[in-house]
Amino acid sequence: MEEAAFNKCLSRLQRLCSKAEYCAADMYRKALKDLEGDAEAADKVVEALVADKYVDDVRYASAFAREKASLQGWGPVKIRFQLRGKGIADAAISAALEEVEPARAEDKLLRLLQAKYRTLEGDPQCKLKLLKFALSRGYEYDQVEAAIKNL
Repeated sequence: MEEAAFNKCLSRLQRLCSKAEYCAADMYRKALKDLEGDAEAADKVVEALVADKYVDDVRYASAFAREKASLQGWGPVKIRFQLRGKGIADAAISAALEEVEPARAEDKLLRLLQAKYRTLEGDPQCKLKLLKFALSRGYEYDQVEAAIKNL
């Protein structure tokens, strides 16, 4: 491994991490690409980023869960699935999901369903379509069913 390439890659990824949250898996992929497939060097870059606190999977999971729940209206099922796909540990995912306020998530679900309901008025399969819509957003069946009854 060339020292100059390693340092260049490390400083580029440090700049990226100082602007936004990234998980270790994302940084590993970026490092692997920068270092032309040198897996050992990419591991060392990620280790350096983690040691210097540029990358923290728990912090990333919390930010991801808060953002997706409040801005995109995702439910806990979808958030958990996406974080698992990024290689985040289950303990970190559970901690992140606990930070999402249940009342705000429920309110977001209700607003999403109300907006969708307005587009489906008069449709004989309205309830079924609302159910499918909310489940695709990652909400749990019981929560969706209760919300649809409140419409």
